[in-house]
Amino acid sequence: MKFLKIFVLFLFAAALVVPFSFTSSVEGQAATEAATNDGDSRSDDLFIADGFDYNGNGTADDKARFDEARTEFEGGDSGHEGNADGLGPVYNAQSCRDCHQNPDTGAGSQITEFRAGHLNGIGNFVDAPGGSLINQRAIAAAITERISTAETETTRRVSITVLGDGFVEAISNTTLQNNVAAQPAAQRGTLINVDVFEDGTTQRVGRFGWKDQQASLLSFAADAYLNEMGITSDFPQTTNENTSNGNSVAGFDAVPDPEDSENEDIQLFADFMRGSRPIGRGPGSAAATTGEGIFNSIGCAVCHTPSFTTAPVGTLINGGAFRVLPGLGNKIIHPFSDFALHNIGTGDGIVQNGGQGSRNQVRTAVLWGVRSKNELMHDAETHTFNDAILRHAGQATTARNNFNALSTANKGNLIAFLLRL
Repeated sequence: MKFLKIFVLFLFAAALVVPFSFTSSVEGQAATEAATNDGDSRSDDLFIADGFDYNGNGTADDKARFDEARTEFEGGDSGHEGNADGLGPVYNAQSCRDCHQNPDTGAGSQITEFRAGHLNGIGNFVDAPGGSLINQRAIAAAITERISTAETETTRRVSITVLGDGFVEAISNTTLQNNVAAQPAAQRGTLINVDVFEDGTTQRVGRFGWKDQQASLLSFAADAYLNEMGITSDFPQTTNENTSNGNSVAGFDAVPDPEDSENEDIQLFADFMRGSRPIGRGPGSAAATTGEGIFNSIGCAVCHTPSFTTAPVGTLINGGAFRVLPGLGNKIIHPFSDFALHNIGTGDGIVQNGGQGSRNQVRTAVLWGVRSKNELMHDAETHTFNDAILRHAGQATTARNNFNALSTANKGNLIAFLLRL
């Protein structure tokens, strides 16, 4: 009988262990920390070297591909300042780097874009003529975009880092959904599904842009190429030129559309983002260590989720149009964002893909690399971490009130932690 009991206990223990011991080789691998860079433009540490494989064929040409992608992201050999590439006719920037360069290529910057619209008779947001994005530059003064006094809803949006966004793309929908579902009801974020351009039929949880307007990096690149540089590409959503306040600019456009006819440029932009490391933490201190605990305890981490693990290598995402690459899969990242929309009292009043309910919502700001910024929040209108926290309201009221209740010393510790990110 004693032997029988021991045998039964052995079987019970084995039943608990077996499901974890005999998973597939991919699923059974423990997640590892993603490679990071030091946030210093003097260090050549953007490229993910550990097992990254653009082509999935194990070749050693990945650094060369990244260098080519980085060159294109920075503007190519001559930039996009000439009309030969089809720049404009209305646009904001001449290269991706124009808006993503502090302190290194791909990071955020002080550059903002301008959006506008108005509310109709029933209180719904309506774009300004030609769309809510008001381009700040043009190749001819005659087509410079302006708004009228009818456009009462206006905002600026600051450029944010794209470094490490390959890891963000590799987070599964389910992971994001489970994270939001676990948030307290009063702080729960909103995830929206958006079109994946390269698939053509699939929607995926949005995660890029202040309104979560894109879900894949190729879609994101195509959208930005059109809206920020005025260069069309070969997707239905980006084949046609922007207008100038709703008026055609065809008379100023000598390059046939689509100008990036085989999506070569936008593929390189996506490759750069997928091959770049996120900015890691700066030097630590006792104050920062204490501040991290306070950050978690007062509720900041509810929305500024500290960590995610990406999907396994080989997972099909973006409607099956992309497979998670070695170097990106099964990695632990620390973006300090839930990539969900929230109303924290600072909403910009603009509606994009999220429906009218998203008008006063913005995506939770990622905090990796925030130590390099001195213009904070979505509109760059705040200049200290203390004031940024105090601007939080709505769903963030509890966390803000908890911050206000801290001692002066612990407020300083929390800010010391933010200055390390």
